[in-house]
Amino acid sequence: MNRRRTTSHESTEEALRSLGRLTAQILERIKLQQARVELAAALQRHMLPTELPTPPGLRAAARYTPARDGLDVGGDWYDVFALPGTGSIGFAIGDVQGHDVEAAAFMGQVRTGLRAIAAATCDPGEVLHGVNELLISMGTDLFTTCTFLRFDPASGELACSRAGHVPAVRASADRPAEVVWDPGGLPLGIQPGETYPVTRHLLTRAGAFVLFTDGVVEGPSYPIDRGLAEVSRLVGAGYGDDAEELAARVSKVADRTGHCDDAAVLVLRHDGVRP
Repeated sequence: MNRRRTTSHESTEEALRSLGRLTAQILERIKLQQARVELAAALQRHMLPTELPTPPGLRAAARYTPARDGLDVGGDWYDVFALPGTGSIGFAIGDVQGHDVEAAAFMGQVRTGLRAIAAATCDPGEVLHGVNELLISMGTDLFTTCTFLRFDPASGELACSRAGHVPAVRASADRPAEVVWDPGGLPLGIQPGETYPVTRHLLTRAGAFVLFTDGVVEGPSYPIDRGLAEVSRLVGAGYGDDAEELAARVSKVADRTGHCDDAAVLVLRHDGVRP
């Protein structure tokens, strides 16, 4: 009887020690994951622009919403910058495949490469082609969707090129809200030699051109057609409003999708020019 009690006691102690070791391992993994999330979030905060240029006749505003579960950070991005020697402004928005630290670092590489290539050519299609070839040469397993635009304040022309990204929505005083299904190519970093068509829009009347990532308009039980229709409704009703207010309204659509992804919105509010 004593021997059995001793054996039972020792078994209980060993089970408790095993439980303690497993608990310590789990806590260590949680700390490691939290550190990776914090690093990815810090990388993203420092890479997204804090101030947006304000060319004549146009005001830009952006919103970024982190993933709901706090783990999927680092995928969505946007950028706005002056194109050297042209008087034009470049706008970009994209969504990196994957999340966490790797996606945040990759997003920084894409943003840097895009700015470097846009300094040599301001044609949106050539810019996306150049970034695609750069990413292919790097041999990475990641890829990104992207829309790149060039706005010329003198002519009011908005030249757009799309690499697998969700369409934009536009509305103005002379046209109702519509989804802009410009032709495009594959996401960047998938296939070498890919070409990206350029579509030119003349912004002659006051209105808004709104870009976003799929986390805004699509979720597990929220089809993209429904999300695009909701954004179109908001842009059609608010194309004349302040860019910041419109960006805030559009970003709230993401709250209805039940998405687990992050989400970004970029609003171009234009006053219009005469051709």
